[in-house]
Amino acid sequence: MLRLTEIKLPLDHPEGDLRAALLARLGIADADLLDFSVYKRSYDARQKKQIQLIYTVDVTLRDGIEAAVSKRRIAHVAPSPDMTYRFVTQAPASLKSRPLIIGFGPCGLFAALILAQMGFRPIVLERGKAVRERTKDTWGLWRNQVLNPESNVQFGEGGAGTFSDGKLYSQIKDPHHYGRKVLQEFVAAGAPEEILYVSKPHIGTFRLVSMIEKMRGDIEALGGEIRFSQRVEQLLIDDDRRVHGVRLASGEELHSDHVVLAIGHSARDTFQTLYDQGVHIEAKPFSIGFRIEHPQSLIDRARFGDFAGHPLLGAADYKLVHHARNGRSVYSFCMCPGGTVVAATSEVGQVVTNGMSQYSRNERNANAGFVVGISPDDYPGGPLAGIDFQRHWERRAFALGGGDYRAPAQRVGDFLAGRPSTEFGSVLPSYQPGVHLCDLSTALPDYAIAAMREALPALDRQIRGFAMPDAILTAVETRTSSPVRITRGPDYQSINTRGLYPAGEGASYAGGIYSAAIDGIEVAQAVALSITGQG
Repeated sequence: MLRLTEIKLPLDHPEGDLRAALLARLGIADADLLDFSVYKRSYDARQKKQIQLIYTVDVTLRDGIEAAVSKRRIAHVAPSPDMTYRFVTQAPASLKSRPLIIGFGPCGLFAALILAQMGFRPIVLERGKAVRERTKDTWGLWRNQVLNPESNVQFGEGGAGTFSDGKLYSQIKDPHHYGRKVLQEFVAAGAPEEILYVSKPHIGTFRLVSMIEKMRGDIEALGGEIRFSQRVEQLLIDDDRRVHGVRLASGEELHSDHVVLAIGHSARDTFQTLYDQGVHIEAKPFSIGFRIEHPQSLIDRARFGDFAGHPLLGAADYKLVHHARNGRSVYSFCMCPGGTVVAATSEVGQVVTNGMSQYSRNERNANAGFVVGISPDDYPGGPLAGIDFQRHWERRAFALGGGDYRAPAQRVGDFLAGRPSTEFGSVLPSYQPGVHLCDLSTALPDYAIAAMREALPALDRQIRGFAMPDAILTAVETRTSSPVRITRGPDYQSINTRGLYPAGEGASYAGGIYSAAIDGIEVAQAVALSITGQG
């Protein structure tokens, strides 16, 4: 089988044109092409009057033709890579101890699934609730301003990714094609098959809920166990700094020589516990800022011109960056086309924003994080100082919003002019449980505010209307990534605590559903090889 890349065709090309383009590229007769399948379909919208689809296609040729084509060394034609997932080992007939997984977000989910498929019968400990109960608690904050600190956007089955756009792409390197395994498992759980070939696949919250339940059932059917409302209070570490289990908040102890730490980026009490127990943790850079909302129609027109609304293009997204004069980078983050801004705090008396979309992406507004990069130099004080920094600005947002989980907000025109907002314009904010209009100039450090005010008109030159006066800024976005790194070695174990496997976003080895799931696979393999004495 051969893979052809960079096959470019007009957006509205007839169906038969793709086959014709394959034949022309290969220089073969129609009868020589037995079959083909689209591996990836993206688009090039730089020329808005001539938007092109770009295909990567795997082809099956008649006997003898593939070798002849390969000898000609045609540009953008190469053997199709073998993307078949193969288990690294299988569990022995009797397990001395079952692996423990702390956290059931995308990383923990795939670590558990892969270990279960290899026969290791993992035990998952999730501090939050099952996904449907968790959804009710999350709506309790959004609709009734009641926060459950153990069951919310951050904590519970599916992790923070459940209440997101469900993006399934990343810029990470994936030489072993583990991402293909991730997408295939999602399709098997009910995701649309298009995620296997569109360039920027997404699922959306409602679909994710049922998919996660299906995958949980698969893990349990293979002998795995998922325990909800089980907060880990302490690791059991011997004098040689080897993990031999965990102690739960209930007092119960579970013993295992292999503990996967997939806790997500907001388990601040667990970060403190790990630090207190001597697990090596480092402070790391992250970003803070606001959510910015525009009419989705404005983004569609700016990106696609007259083709805005075309079904193959869907709702337009963007990715923007500006390097400010004060040395700060300002950029868009976690852009959610046709979505909503959501309340994402996990602690009482704080406001945190995030973005979410459904599969249809048909809400009125587009939203994205509009954030500024910071480093440990901005929050000196040790490995956990970034958490205190986040909390400070989350409490500030809570106060500016009125102290009842409403978020402080401001029109872009007023933000640029340095005056408080007193009324909405043409863009209405989507954040629930509501916003309080005010002046956001004190919602972030001065250097961040200055960089953002400089960035808005600069980014308007990239997307006309980005700095429109009626666009809405909602504060505060602080959970862009983990404020710490729980450092691990090449064997995926903590560099100073054997048997502990830091993984996913919380340990700073992933960013988003897709990369976290891939990291879960890699960590599961390391655990399996260690248990069987091969790693």
